[in-house]
Amino acid sequence: MLGTWRWNVAFGILGMGLTVLFSIGNNPLSVILLRSLYACIVFFVLAYAVRAILAIILRPPAIVGDPFVQHEEKGGQLDLTTPDERDDLNDLLKTQLQGGVGEAQSGQADKPNELEQGFRPLAPPQFVSTNNKQPEDLAKAIRHLTGE
Repeated sequence: MLGTWRWNVAFGILGMGLTVLFSIGNNPLSVILLRSLYACIVFFVLAYAVRAILAIILRPPAIVGDPFVQHEEKGGQLDLTTPDERDDLNDLLKTQLQGGVGEAQSGQADKPNELEQGFRPLAPPQFVSTNNKQPEDLAKAIRHLTGE
């Protein structure tokens, strides 16, 4: 069943309170107390019926046969690991600090690729300084950027 006996007591007290509330102006005190006692008992018993009906309605549906039992071995575990590339990264950083790319490119020489030939890892292109430019070249660049 759904809930505990405390719900039954709460419904009994609710029924008793409603009975007292609706009959306080029309009946003497002894009749009110007797009828409120009867209402408490009736509501207490009705609460069991309501809880049983709610337990039946709210019960999860039963599963007829487990479809996942047959495929328990497939996809049950997923073990992903990344390869340890610390040594490769350290070698690459060392060659960059030494200013040469001999070891880094010799490792890539096995797989020549048109896009990778001009690429040096961890060596971004340097920005061009405008200190040595002619004023006419700077004016052309500004006209080009502004669309004039």
